[in-house]
Amino acid sequence: FYPRSPYAVAKMYAYWITVNYREAYDMYACNGILFNHESPVRGETFVTRKITRAASKIALGLQEKLYLGNLDAKRDWGHAKDYVRMMWMILQAEEPEDWVIATGKTTAVRDFVQMAFDYVGIELEFKGDGVDEKGTISYINEARFNERVPKSTLSPKELIGKEVVAVDPRYFRPTEVDLLLGDATKAREKLGWVPEYKLEELVNDMMESDLKLMTKDQYIKEGGYQIMNYFE
Repeated sequence: FYPRSPYAVAKMYAYWITVNYREAYDMYACNGILFNHESPVRGETFVTRKITRAASKIALGLQEKLYLGNLDAKRDWGHAKDYVRMMWMILQAEEPEDWVIATGKTTAVRDFVQMAFDYVGIELEFKGDGVDEKGTISYINEARFNERVPKSTLSPKELIGKEVVAVDPRYFRPTEVDLLLGDATKAREKLGWVPEYKLEELVNDMMESDLKLMTKDQYIKEGGYQIMNYFE
């Protein structure tokens, strides 16, 4: 283990205290080492939800731009439904053990952004390097856009050429981890667990949910009411 944040240090402590109690007191205690698992109810301060909320609001004409940190960072993202199913399977095993829960596939933040916008028919073109990288709308599938964003205050023509993604150095972490990738071979071979959801399905679930949520917010704001933030 090589923890790179206070959160990771705390998780390492939790791992070893679980092992200690299991061995010292013969407790049925297991560690689940879960890689990034997402869903439509992910807290809005997490990057995946920040992306899907922003993509929804930009498509609706409620937000100008999405600011992110390291677009090259790669993560092993899975659907929370798959991971909760594995948690249950862990607790049904005859012997308590420690398990890695992951998809075994890695995706860059930039690609996640493109997938989110693609849900509403928007194609992005990224240009520049590092903090100067920008994402601009290069094409819109109007049929998909009109079907999935019928309440947009902007027409597809108004969105073409619009710069909607930019890098903000404030979002870079002091000890950035460029790549996170898990190996769930043990879970697959011993418990038969394999993820059922593809990343595209996860992104679509999150986008569908956030479009409904942001459309509702649009109506509330038009009525002169304030909107609460959706923090986890």
